[in-house]
This record gives sequence, C-alpha cells and structure tokens, in this order.
Amino acid sequence: MPALLQTDLTGEVVWLGTVPDRQAQLASAPTHALTLTFAGPEGEDHGGLTRPSCSRVTSQYLKGTEIANTRQLSILCAAETRRIASGMGIEDFDPAWLGATMVIEGLPDFSHLPPSSRLQFGGKGGATVVVDMQNRPCTLPAPVIEAAAPGTGAAFKGSAKGLRGVTAWVEREGNVELGQKVTLHIPDQRAWKEHPRGKP
Repeated sequence: MPALLQTDLTGEVVWLGTVPDRQAQLASAPTHALTLTFAGPEGEDHGGLTRPSCSRVTSQYLKGTEIANTRQLSILCAAETRRIASGMGIEDFDPAWLGATMVIEGLPDFSHLPPSSRLQFGGKGGATVVVDMQNRPCTLPAPVIEAAAPGTGAAFKGSAKGLRGVTAWVEREGNVELGQKVTLHIPDQRAWKEHPRGKP
C-alpha cells in the first residue's frame, strides 16, 4: 500500500527566485524557471546537501553542527502573502523580500501542510520536493521590507505568523517553470495524538 496519498488538490507555480549570495543580500532574484538537483535549486546559496545547524534546531544540536539540508527551498503561498500584505497595511507583498524560492497559488492552508508531504511538478515522475516543516517569520527581512515599503518592516513578523510558508528539500530532480501545475501528496497516517510529555 502506498505510504503517500495523492490528493485531488492542485496548484500553480506563480513566482520563482533564487538567492545567489546571501552574504550580499537576503532578497531573491526572480526567474522564469528553476533546475532542481539533489543539492537544491541551481544558483541558490541556501542549497547544498548539508548545512550548518541554526537557531531553529538548538534543542538538537550546537549551533554550526553540520546536518542534512532540509531547507533547500523556501516556498510561499500566494493567498497567504496577500494576507500578510493586508496585515501590514500594504497593497502588495514581494516574495523576493523574504529570499523566497517559489510561490504557489491554489493549495489551501499551505503553511500548515503535513511534514513529509510531497509537491510534485508537472505530473507523475516530475520534479518533486518534500515539505520539511512550517517556516517561521523572523526579523531578518525587516530591513529589506523597510527599504522597499518604508514604515512597514517592523510589522512583518507579527503579520506573517502562521503564514510564512514551508521549507522543503529535493527528492526528485527536474525543472520547474512558471505556470506549471503542482500536485499535493500527503502521508497516509492519522494526525498525531500528542502525548502530554511531548509538550514543550
């Protein structure tokens, strides 16, 4: 029996970008297509098979420990970016401000997709990424946002809570293009019944 269930939910790729050098700038540069390899999108500075651990996993590792890179892509939802913009009091939200890799339109409750879900592009056998977990808003994009939309940078973190999209890694290599169809596959398991000792 398959461990992953193909849903009848499909979306569309509406924005793509890469961060060529994150030391130079956080913002991503828009592009019309991406080549996904097992190390992540070509030309993406957040790529690589491994990465140094960061503040998100300090409960597991000392900062800087080499770990598998499950944060090769930062994927946003178009509907959720519109909600972020509304919360910040601006008309449009540019995904480049966050160093995003991809924006998808049409998949509901996107930032809360089950971890280990697959996003498959262009049909069975096409490029496929695995959702690691929900991304979390931080203060790093604030200066970029402030420069583009003065007076709004500080409002980003609160407005983006629960709407920041997901991080993902490449399971199947291939190309992704603007306008391409994406199909959601989810793990075939019930929701976890949290054990009292599992609470933080």
